[in-house]
Amino acid sequence: MPRNKYPEITEKRILDTATKLFLEKGWEETTIQNIVDELGDLTRGAFYHHFKSKEDIIDAVLNQLAVDNDPFKKAKNISGLNGLEKLRMAFLLSFENIGQLEAVKTIPTILNNPKLIAKQLQDCIHLGAPDILAFIEEGVLDGSISVQYPKQTSETFMLLTNIWLSPIIYSVDTEEYLLKAKHLQELFNGIGLPVIDDQILATLEKFIKIF
Repeated sequence: MPRNKYPEITEKRILDTATKLFLEKGWEETTIQNIVDELGDLTRGAFYHHFKSKEDIIDAVLNQLAVDNDPFKKAKNISGLNGLEKLRMAFLLSFENIGQLEAVKTIPTILNNPKLIAKQLQDCIHLGAPDILAFIEEGVLDGSISVQYPKQTSETFMLLTNIWLSPIIYSVDTEEYLLKAKHLQELFNGIGLPVIDDQILATLEKFIKIF
């Protein structure tokens, strides 16, 4: 294959093809060679120029799915909501996105990979928590939220909802999952962040039943 003058185009093609195969075949069953073969005009060497390992391409696909379906950006653009309502809306959108839920269903064990788990933890703190913090700070200003430690609350919220509440990382039945959700509801209500309401609990119940 001739050298591509636009490497970002090749990277996007790899990402799109990998996403398609991961969703069709499963994350564990799809190999790098499958991705190369599907592209047709790319060598393994060219693939490794953009992604060093299968973990790298999985991480890139997960990030792309998150960017394409960013619930914080969507909630921020809805007018007439206070800080708490924006955070609730972002939470609802993150669990109601059908495309993302279908992707999650295909990866029942992939996040047991220590490298991917470590990356998820880092992303929670460095990428997700700042978005939550912005809504919390807005809520503190408008009076809808009354937490004492906004930054620490945003990080705790992100870690607990994305790691501890994840049925992929911690597999539990529906009853136990809902008890965890209600525990989080009481926990965050107690520190002045009443973000988990009955609508969110109902959404979480629908979400866990997918699994």
